[in-house]
Amino acid sequence: MIKPALQRPIRNNSVTNALIAVGSNLPRDTTLSKGIVTQAVAEIARRVGGPPQLSRFYATPAFPPGSGPDFVNAALVIPWADSPEALLDLLHEIEAGFGRTRTDRWEARVLDLDLIALGQDVRPDAETQAQWRELPLDRAAQETPGTLILPHPRLQERAFVLVPLADVAPDWRHPLTGESVREMLEALPAEDLAEIRPFEGD
Repeated sequence: MIKPALQRPIRNNSVTNALIAVGSNLPRDTTLSKGIVTQAVAEIARRVGGPPQLSRFYATPAFPPGSGPDFVNAALVIPWADSPEALLDLLHEIEAGFGRTRTDRWEARVLDLDLIALGQDVRPDAETQAQWRELPLDRAAQETPGTLILPHPRLQERAFVLVPLADVAPDWRHPLTGESVREMLEALPAEDLAEIRPFEGD
């Protein structure tokens, strides 16, 4: 049964572009990951009331290595006029509708919707964002922030986010570091980028 679109109150007078990463590396019933990502993008568009700007689809190795099958990843830009918390709640609702579970950190998943950024918004504050951005990888594998961190603190090191994001928002700049998506992508090791493979025909 398809849920009716939510009528969320507008809390400000401006519309801001939200950057969202989409991924899947588990099937759902008979639907494979590429179909799940396609359906999830359509559901996001339906719930926000307009078509997104959508990247190509990419096949990417699971992170950390060996943690599951390859992912199908994409990125999209949508207009949003409510709070980032309201958007995160919406993304979690959509994930749950596709059967997403949250048991282990970085586990294989039917659907993963990550709010990467909302315009130039920094949450909860610059100091906390910087602390999580600079957190060593071994600690990041064990620790989860108890609040929304924007921009996503691991954005600058994830080729599977930056490659598709460069299709739709190459000039977006991190509000604290000043680096654009294109610049962050160019700073990644060549071997990381070589693992990201566009789907034929996308």
